[in-house]
Amino acid sequence: MGSVTELIGQSVWDPNGVWVGHVVDIRVIKHRGELQQSATVYGLVVSAHRRPLLCLTRDLHGRWGWFSRALARVLYVGSAFVPWSSVTDHDGGEVHISTSRKELSRV
Repeated sequence: MGSVTELIGQSVWDPNGVWVGHVVDIRVIKHRGELQQSATVYGLVVSAHRRPLLCLTRDLHGRWGWFSRALARVLYVGSAFVPWSSVTDHDGGEVHISTSRKELSRV
């Protein structure tokens, strides 16, 4: 896989073969103070509904604006957070995780 942004829209399956949803967002941690800024993926936001979340932005300090915060509450209803450590496979157009759907936390 070329980059993690290719995960957007892919189906997510738990270890029992239960469909969890589609990847709608990727959560990252930015590493500051390095010569080139880099980021580490720490999780995926998965939803049963495919909806674009490209309009959500943060300011220079990493805080949500009031509009983005309000919009996220509406768009992320019913979504689940999958920690990157739970992702076992993400090749072939599907994401497989080691955590069951019932154990995932809501966003």
